[in-house]
Amino acid sequence: MLNFEFKNTTEILFGEGQIKQIKERLKPTDTILFLYGGGSIKKNGVYDDVINALDGFNYVEFAGVEPNPTYETLSEALSVVKERNVTFILAVGGGSVIDGAKYIAAAAHYDGEGWDILVEGAQVKSALPIGAVLTLPATGSESNGNSVVTKKATQQKRAFSSELVQPQFAVLDPTYTYSLPQRQVANGVVDAFVHVIEQYLTYGVNAPLQDRFAEGILSTLIEEGPKALVDAQNYDVRANVMWSATMALNGLIGKGVPQDWATHMIGHELTALYQLDHAQTLAIVLPALMFEKKAQKREKIIQLGRNVFALDKADEDALIDATIKAVQDFFEQMGVKTRLGDYELGAEAVEEAIASLTNNGFTALGEHGDITPDVAKNILTLAL
Repeated sequence: MLNFEFKNTTEILFGEGQIKQIKERLKPTDTILFLYGGGSIKKNGVYDDVINALDGFNYVEFAGVEPNPTYETLSEALSVVKERNVTFILAVGGGSVIDGAKYIAAAAHYDGEGWDILVEGAQVKSALPIGAVLTLPATGSESNGNSVVTKKATQQKRAFSSELVQPQFAVLDPTYTYSLPQRQVANGVVDAFVHVIEQYLTYGVNAPLQDRFAEGILSTLIEEGPKALVDAQNYDVRANVMWSATMALNGLIGKGVPQDWATHMIGHELTALYQLDHAQTLAIVLPALMFEKKAQKREKIIQLGRNVFALDKADEDALIDATIKAVQDFFEQMGVKTRLGDYELGAEAVEEAIASLTNNGFTALGEHGDITPDVAKNILTLAL
């Protein structure tokens, strides 16, 4: 097992009605930015719950944070923060809204251009405090310090991470997910699944506890994800999916083990260029990446096949191929297509994505740093 440090500072308020607890976690003197997305929370009752929870507090609303939040929209919200002297951000929505809140929180205390935090690695020295009310389990953003933001003007999707922007608390109420469209449910399950894979499917370092944690999350998503598509108001199913998505990326399972985030980095280019859903790009890239790197990932693919998919094949090469197909089949079962052609993208998209990957400096991806642009091109070509 590799050396590591671990501290997760987010207080999880899990279960129905837990939003009532946030009053005790806000200061009476706070000016709060109530940040949310396209307005679906006004249709499912979440908005009213938040307003009730904020009764007596000074707050200002900002709506319109997009899926794959944009620098342009977040800059508008940042202006509101500065004009109204906001001291706390309450992000209500999925990972996009929470990611956006993190960027705003960091940029509010940064003297220069906020985009430098994402493209220049400018250090985040302080940030506004954040709380989250999760409505779409997927990214795990509610209990980590990671943020991904897209700049429309340059078609760049970039990330930063800082413990200073990790939410102080997160409300996880499974009933808030009952009204989600099936597409968003499916995307969330796929996103969480791939988060786990990228911390698990590398090479062994004698970290069996992390492996068992990861396999437990993967197995739960495989079992519960399809149920969530057919039984929208099953509290137990929604609770299991929500908690799995949070555990997938709260830092625990990735400690002491090598990680491979190439699927995400390649997928980000497809989202930035073609506006595909984030999870759609992951479903495209991961099976092809597993096939391309199956020699390097041999031990862990075999482990995945046996321990998660319960595949029983004596021939290890056949087991590897069957495991890759099982991953692809799971994505398809969730209704998320796994080929570029399914989204009417062809060889030209491969070339454009690789050019963008290279221009952004992502030329040595993977746990070994050996996924070069040429290898990434092989991966996307396999995904045609």
